[in-house]
Amino acid sequence: MVIFLIGYAGSGKSSMGKRLARRLGLRLIDTDKVVEQNEGASVADIFYFGGESYFRSAERRAVEQVVTENEECIIATGGGLPVWEDNMEWLNSHGVTIYLKREAESILRRLSAYGREKRPMFRGKSDEELLAFMKQQMGEREAFYCRAHHTVDCSAISDDEVENCVVKIIETK
Repeated sequence: MVIFLIGYAGSGKSSMGKRLARRLGLRLIDTDKVVEQNEGASVADIFYFGGESYFRSAERRAVEQVVTENEECIIATGGGLPVWEDNMEWLNSHGVTIYLKREAESILRRLSAYGREKRPMFRGKSDEELLAFMKQQMGEREAFYCRAHHTVDCSAISDDEVENCVVKIIETK
């Protein structure tokens, strides 16, 4: 079974994916890392030099590659992957999608300086600017994220509780 973790940037897809992979004995694959490997450049550089459209196409190719090469794995997707073209429908038809939902304030509290710097869309913004930006973008993306097979609201529960919720979802499949 392929499990896709989706949600906004900083919602915990990669960190929760690591926990779940250890617990379930599955391989974790991060689509951003596959794109970087395939393109030979960082996500930030791909965005800067190729633009978002180029990056999103590379991201789709990467997720298709990963699914073709792996029967069982956990895939931590980029936050924008589900909202581009028909990606959400594609993800739903190729695995189990789990939306890790967090409020913008919760994500902002979780972000380290490195976490802010590595995400091109977060760079150079004050806390207030970033919060307003995240709320706007999350509002635009919510309709796509809500198409996931399952939603785990992570804002008010611990990472241990999130992990247990996701494991229960997976064990029922």
